[in-house]
Amino acid sequence: MTDQPHILIIEDETAHAEALCEALEREGYRIRTAASGEEGLQMFRSGNYHVVVTDLKLGGPIDGLGVLREVVNSRCECEVVMITAHSSIDTCKEALREGAYDYIEKPIDLDLLRAVVNRAVQKVTLSRENHRLQEKLDGRFGFSGVVGESPQMLRILDKLRRAADSSVPVLLQGESGVGKELLAEAIHNNSSRKKAPFTPVNCAGLSDSLLESELFGHVKGAYTGAITDRKGLFAVSDGGTLFLDEIGDMPLKMQANLLRVLEDGIVVPVGSTSGSRVDVRIISATNQDLEKRVEEKEFRQDLYFRIRGVDIEIPPLRQRREDIPLLLNHFLEEFVQSENRPVRGFTPAALRILKNYNWPGNVRELRNTVKTMVVLAESELLDVGDLPFEMHKNSAGDDNLSNLAGVNLNELEKTAILRTLEMVGGNREMAAKMLGIGERTLYRKIKEYGI
Repeated sequence: MTDQPHILIIEDETAHAEALCEALEREGYRIRTAASGEEGLQMFRSGNYHVVVTDLKLGGPIDGLGVLREVVNSRCECEVVMITAHSSIDTCKEALREGAYDYIEKPIDLDLLRAVVNRAVQKVTLSRENHRLQEKLDGRFGFSGVVGESPQMLRILDKLRRAADSSVPVLLQGESGVGKELLAEAIHNNSSRKKAPFTPVNCAGLSDSLLESELFGHVKGAYTGAITDRKGLFAVSDGGTLFLDEIGDMPLKMQANLLRVLEDGIVVPVGSTSGSRVDVRIISATNQDLEKRVEEKEFRQDLYFRIRGVDIEIPPLRQRREDIPLLLNHFLEEFVQSENRPVRGFTPAALRILKNYNWPGNVRELRNTVKTMVVLAESELLDVGDLPFEMHKNSAGDDNLSNLAGVNLNELEKTAILRTLEMVGGNREMAAKMLGIGERTLYRKIKEYGI
């Protein structure tokens, strides 16, 4: 946890208050106690508590229900746990309907108390973390949905923000899935061209003739099947932005035709002898090394210089892990709404694995992973069991198998148990499942290895 959770105990019986305080201090919480509802609410108003534990019956005009109502009405991220005698259980059930997290019946089982408070603290902590991430998203969203707080992404966003409202060409380079089209659209949306079309085209997906017709249009009778005149994407994008994705795979003949249009701004449809002037901003993207393609005579040097006015290399996700929690939260919000699913966050163990995974498919893979997890989720929190299987095996912290030769098997087993327990935040049930052994076996090995 990023901050030590604060617990407020409101109990008018001194012995009970001391027992509750001692039980929860053992969990590492910071505890304050109040002997009345009035005193408790004064502390609550001036503090920042994760959980309020209050007796239902308190000496004085403010009872536990009065405490609950003020906490709920304050809209603070804080949960209330009620303590009650058996005779008042119906009242506590009413308290649940009014927003209490749970209630515990006297005489108090301290193990149950710790379990209930731990769950309440986890709920508040996750909620606060989600809000913290959302605030970061809001602060970093100057670029129309582009998410990032890593130094690399902040430098890129600053550079693109300054270049957005010009007509200078932009070249985006990076691995597949890093978000090149999203950045291109963000540049368009942050420019004076935002009211005109943003038009993407995949240069690798079409043959010479089809790509030429797609970009420049054609006139009726230009070729078999051209039964009407058709506007090309340059004409459609006039005043706006044309995004040339995978430009490194554009055929050489088309590269020459494209260079001509970029130099004189005149588009001649296929089969026509006259052209028209267009005002189009070009943003290009590729996952190839264009300088190497130029050396190999597979890409025109003059076109390369023409399209790389602002040249941006987008790092893969594994090199900017600070962005992963933000992206996870962003896509979680997106799919909770679009899929209408009651999911509210990730457990710390799942988040740890997601952050350590190498993401070979980058942002695209992360987005698809979150969508699948949300759609298939069986509870409000996405946990280790909701993760794709390969993530348990291929997280960034895994040892290289070549380093295992000659290592004592007992040491390997001990290391595997330790690493797994760390990965799942000490949850032995989850660790046993991931290791493929029973819980009793895991407990025995923990004792055997002195873990």
